[in-house]
Amino acid sequence: MIVSGAHSPGPMRRFRVQIRAQPEFSKLFFEFISAGGCFMSSIAFDFPAEIVAMRDAIQVFVKREVLARHRRHATLLDDPRRRYAADGRYSDEVHAIIRDVRMASSNAGFFNMCVPTAIGGSGLGHLAYFVAWQAIYHTCGAQHFLAPYTIGHWAFAASPVLEHVTDAVRQRILPGLLSGEKSMCFGLSEPSAGSDASMIKTRAVADGAGFRITGRKLWTSNSPHADYCVVFAVTDAEAAAAHRGGISAFLVPTNAPGFTLESVVRLFGHVGGDEGALVLDNVRVEREQLIGSLHQGFATALLGVSLGRVYNAARAVGLGRWAIELALTYAQQREAFGHAIADYQGITFPLAESATQLHAAHLMGINAALLLDRGERAIKELSMAKSYAVEVGLQAVDRAIQTHGGMGLTNEVGLAEIWQILRIINIADGTNEILRRTILQRLLKGDTDL
Repeated sequence: MIVSGAHSPGPMRRFRVQIRAQPEFSKLFFEFISAGGCFMSSIAFDFPAEIVAMRDAIQVFVKREVLARHRRHATLLDDPRRRYAADGRYSDEVHAIIRDVRMASSNAGFFNMCVPTAIGGSGLGHLAYFVAWQAIYHTCGAQHFLAPYTIGHWAFAASPVLEHVTDAVRQRILPGLLSGEKSMCFGLSEPSAGSDASMIKTRAVADGAGFRITGRKLWTSNSPHADYCVVFAVTDAEAAAAHRGGISAFLVPTNAPGFTLESVVRLFGHVGGDEGALVLDNVRVEREQLIGSLHQGFATALLGVSLGRVYNAARAVGLGRWAIELALTYAQQREAFGHAIADYQGITFPLAESATQLHAAHLMGINAALLLDRGERAIKELSMAKSYAVEVGLQAVDRAIQTHGGMGLTNEVGLAEIWQILRIINIADGTNEILRRTILQRLLKGDTDL
């Protein structure tokens, strides 16, 4: 039996076909049901049946393929001195495990579920993307850094960002990205261009039938290991200065002459990391490497950033839920002065407040995803959803740490690692201050529906 809605829209029908073409997906779904799996929710409307099937099956997948790998390779994955090589990149052994997760997910039918059908995916939209990521992080929680490789993350793999690549790229490069064998990165941010991406200084100068790219990129996730990079560069300086286009996107092999990983960016004192500083020195690209139309790459950049905001809102809700549930369990077990600490309102009321906030963030994220799937830009709503979710998610983890006392700071519990992740995404893909500026601009223009 495959659960399906009688009135599913086009993309859902395509996914239903995809499910039936993926025996592994069906197996995972039945494994979830036979184990008595359920997904409790206080949301008052039903998701499309295909999304429910996907969400439940992907929880089984991450337990079997992600959590199991973390247990099996704990000696390697839990020790930062073994996880990273001397130059700060993941060691070859860790990188091989990451690739295995990507390829297992592709084989199971999850990895490319939100990739447009035109380039080989299942064509699910933003709602599926949000629901799946929220479920993954709610299930995986702390210290399971293989989790992001379950779905074709917009900055790591094939995604709507690549929908308008040329036929040559579709034939030569996309198969490796869709299978999970290869990966990519998203080269937008620069030392002087963060939240205001229109300030990028990287240039692509016409050279015969192609271009020469020169510039620097910073905070480029997955770049220490990526096979390709989506590089954004100014191709018409006058138009770019006037905010009338002038920026183009190119898919560039990271082993191209002149393309260099200058350094791995380490955060919070870690010995390694997954962010990179890149240098492009006169890198030759051909016309076939152009993504979409010349001078119109900023739309591709905004699409990527929007996907990032959906992803990070879902990640914050999922991790926040995991942390609160961990704190509630601990509060009922830990005793102080003759009572479980759950009996003290000073402990439990902050957790109740965070649960309320996470519920609101969950609903905001779903609403923004539905608006995007309906074809609306949802600029205000997505900005609200991302900024609110990452703030209340961070606060929820902080409260969970406080509930645990000194234990909450230990590596063993994992809350400190989640706190660091959520602190980072209060900045990534548009800081909360920039998002509030965007919200205010929309309100002042008359977009006041709330």
